[in-house]
Amino acid sequence: MNKKSLSIREKVLEEEHPDTAASYNNLADVYQSQGKYKKAEELYKKSLQIREKVLGEEHPDTATSYNNLALLYKNQGKYKEAEELYKKAMLIKEKVLGEGHTSTATSYNNLAGVYISQEKYKLALIYYYKAYKNFVSIFGADHTKTQIVYENLELAYKVFNPDGNFKQWLEEKMNQTG
Repeated sequence: MNKKSLSIREKVLEEEHPDTAASYNNLADVYQSQGKYKKAEELYKKSLQIREKVLGEEHPDTATSYNNLALLYKNQGKYKEAEELYKKAMLIKEKVLGEGHTSTATSYNNLAGVYISQEKYKLALIYYYKAYKNFVSIFGADHTKTQIVYENLELAYKVFNPDGNFKQWLEEKMNQTG
C-alpha cells in the first residue's frame, strides 16, 4: 500500500513535494519495522532531503525526518549519530513550536533515551525531567504519556543515584521550577 501511494505521489505531485516526502517516510517506517535498515535509511534520507529543500531546515516536518532517522540509528546501536539527529530535531522544535509543546517534550524524551543507551545518565535525567515537566503541564500527572516519561525518569534517577529518594528529589525539583 505504501509503495503504491509513493508511486502515485511521485507521478502526480512530482518527487520534490512534501506529500511525496511523507510517503518516503512512511515506507521507510515499514522497512524499519521489518529490519530492512539499509532500505529504511535510504528512504528516510530521501524524505529528509526533500523536506529540507522544500520546507526548509526549520520546519516541524523536517524535524520529524531528523527524529525518524535518529530512531533508526538508535535501533542499530549507532548512538552518536542518533544523538546528533535527535538534538537537531529538538532544537528545531524548541525554536518553531516552543519548549512547552508536546512534540518538543517528545524530543526531550527521545534524546534522553539515547543518552541512557550511551550511559550518560546525568544528561538523560536532565532531558527526561524536561519532558516530564512538560507532559505534566500539558496532560496532567495521570496521563499515559506522562506516566511513561515518569517511569523513564525514575529509572534514570535510580541508575544515576541508587541511594537517593526519587520521589523526594522529583517533588523538590518540581517545586523549585514551578
